[in-house]
Amino acid sequence: MDSYQSPLSSRYASKEMSHLFSNAMRFRTWRTLWLNLAIAEKELGLPISNEAIEQMSQHLDLDEGQFALAAAEEKKRRHDVMAHVHTFGAVAPAAAAIIHLGATSCYVTDNADLIFIRKGCDLLLNKLAVVIDRFSRFAEQYRDLPTLGFTHYQPAQLTTVGKRATLWLQELLWDLRNISRARDDIGFRGVKGTTGTQASFLALFDGDHSKGSILSLLPAIVKALDVRVSELMGFNYAYPVTSQTYSRKVDIDVLQPLASFGATAHKIATDIRLLANLKEVEEPFEKDQIGSSAMAYKRNPMRCERVCSLARHLMILPQNALMTSSLQWFERTLDDSANRRVTIPEAFLTADIILSTLQNISEGLVVYPRVIARRIASELPFMATENIIMAFVTSVPGGDRQECHERIRVLSHEAGRVVKEDGGANDLIERIRADPYFSPIVPQLDVLLDPRSFVGRAPEQVDSFLKEWVHPALEKYQGVILAAKASELSV
Repeated sequence: MDSYQSPLSSRYASKEMSHLFSNAMRFRTWRTLWLNLAIAEKELGLPISNEAIEQMSQHLDLDEGQFALAAAEEKKRRHDVMAHVHTFGAVAPAAAAIIHLGATSCYVTDNADLIFIRKGCDLLLNKLAVVIDRFSRFAEQYRDLPTLGFTHYQPAQLTTVGKRATLWLQELLWDLRNISRARDDIGFRGVKGTTGTQASFLALFDGDHSKGSILSLLPAIVKALDVRVSELMGFNYAYPVTSQTYSRKVDIDVLQPLASFGATAHKIATDIRLLANLKEVEEPFEKDQIGSSAMAYKRNPMRCERVCSLARHLMILPQNALMTSSLQWFERTLDDSANRRVTIPEAFLTADIILSTLQNISEGLVVYPRVIARRIASELPFMATENIIMAFVTSVPGGDRQECHERIRVLSHEAGRVVKEDGGANDLIERIRADPYFSPIVPQLDVLLDPRSFVGRAPEQVDSFLKEWVHPALEKYQGVILAAKASELSV
């Protein structure tokens, strides 16, 4: 192809999210807004014919000819909304005189954006619930598999593979909560006029002498129009005050939770990339997949790398919303428009792609228990020294903690030199077994070195977390999760 296409839509995003921000959906939504405005105006007494309503309702979708006509009109008039007013009127001639009656451009552009944002949140929440379900199954499966913990990316006390996954899940649950809150808080711009005063609608209904309305009733009628159009478009409230646009702070309220999810996704994918380097856990790797064009043996974590790459993009997008909101002069300035046309769709498309990739990763994570056990074995002797000391002083009459500590300290340093200077295996336990001083507790060493005794309540924490937090949060998404499971099984 000889022109640039965004990889967000052409390469990565789902059909549903791409369609939501398509021109077909945008202009169909504009027409739906004009239709419902006309319906509400007719209900409140304006002389709009049934034929006009019928023709509008029958021509909500645009065909190729209408797209071409709209493009020609926009080129001529340099105004996208008016181009579509004329195009709609061409296929609904009985309504041509009343389409957009009393409205300003932001009636369709801003209300449509709020519709897309809310629907976009719905799509993301459904996908996020599926990802949470997948990782919860992974956490349950590996609830009690001991693994070496890391702090500062240095060996630390043991945890379990499942317990580590609950750390990812907890942040994903917060993202589910935050996006859901932002979604439920979205209102409708409604019918507010050119500067938000609804003056044009007061004049419109005041001019309808056939209604016989009196001046004192006009504010109530116009308010009723605002409420009715919002209801027809599926919103339970409209913002009580607006300028020509809805406040751009609403965009911040939505994009910030998406960016916060980006941080979660980046952390999860980074953890898996680090584990892949350790050969403990890997993302799915298909039979014929190529990891490197040069190094045939490589299994690069390309899915997790993609998540990290796109998450960085998602995390910076709220900065656009912040700057746009802060720079809206008085009742409006148009320097928000081009920025928002890029920023808002990109935020949703990017989050959508990240979720699809995370779902793919979570459905095929590969765990290598023997590698994990080998790494534990190389570090556990040092971690077990406190247990050995306590066993010695409680099992041996007259056992001296300080003397026992000193003997283990000396043996630990000797074993450490073997590991660090000679590149050998950690032989601390063999040194303890060979030292006559520790002979009274040698029979206990296998029990003292059982990795399961070093994970604390990790398995129980996994169980209670899934039962008390994850499962309740996913209750409302069970239909989506079951459908995704059926789709996964059919592939």
